[in-house]
Amino acid sequence: MRINLHALQRMSAANGYKLEGGWLKTLDWAVQQALQNHLMAILDLHNYTDIAKDPEGYKPRFLAYWKQVSAHFQDAPNTVLFELLNEPNGKLTPQLWNEFLREALAIIRATNPARTVIIGPPFWNGFGHLDELALPDDDRNIVVTVHYYEPMRFTHQGAPWEKETAHLSGVKWGSTEEKERMERDFATVQDWSLKHHRPILLGEFGAYDAAPMESRAAYTAHAARTAESLGWAWTYWQFDSDFIVYDIDKDQWVEPILKALIPQ
Repeated sequence: MRINLHALQRMSAANGYKLEGGWLKTLDWAVQQALQNHLMAILDLHNYTDIAKDPEGYKPRFLAYWKQVSAHFQDAPNTVLFELLNEPNGKLTPQLWNEFLREALAIIRATNPARTVIIGPPFWNGFGHLDELALPDDDRNIVVTVHYYEPMRFTHQGAPWEKETAHLSGVKWGSTEEKERMERDFATVQDWSLKHHRPILLGEFGAYDAAPMESRAAYTAHAARTAESLGWAWTYWQFDSDFIVYDIDKDQWVEPILKALIPQ
């Protein structure tokens, strides 16, 4: 279970960037629920848009966050994982991201020497930017994450935040050529993984709710099965709210997407 955490806006220099006790209590509850249900819990710092706009301004909060969270969970079971930052992008350039991740990783290792840490490449965890990711060779407790939404004209059709695809509708997916493109893209990641001896997490994939349901299900299933065939773990984006697999308002699963992820 990948838990998306928005903490940095709650932190202030006035109190040394201390996380609120209530916020940590809520996080403890979420982690405990995951562990009680035999799920791994990925603690994903999701303030990526803030850091992308002002990396240096947010860096003290970023490092303070990981110092507190890593100390707080240092005795947690190894099924609790840390994800440094979702989708580094914008002014958080590849060079800056490599600096940020090294500093954060050093802080985490002070209290969690063997904790699994998830780190992705720059440019939105794009699989085409893996070679720009610089990880410490002597730290092997790292899983590399990539996100996959190709082709965007299908996966983000009708999504209001994507101006290039917001006007699109009825775009289908599932031809042999389209499936083979996904497989080639995943093979590129697998080649990198084997070369660098780094395991892969397909950290996000899916198609926005406006896409035709049959195509959404086909896309989701093909991504999950292809990832599994390569030995990757995956986390679908997302449980609720667009790209939806569970309809909270109706309190029911979106069956085609659920079955695409977990064949029954």
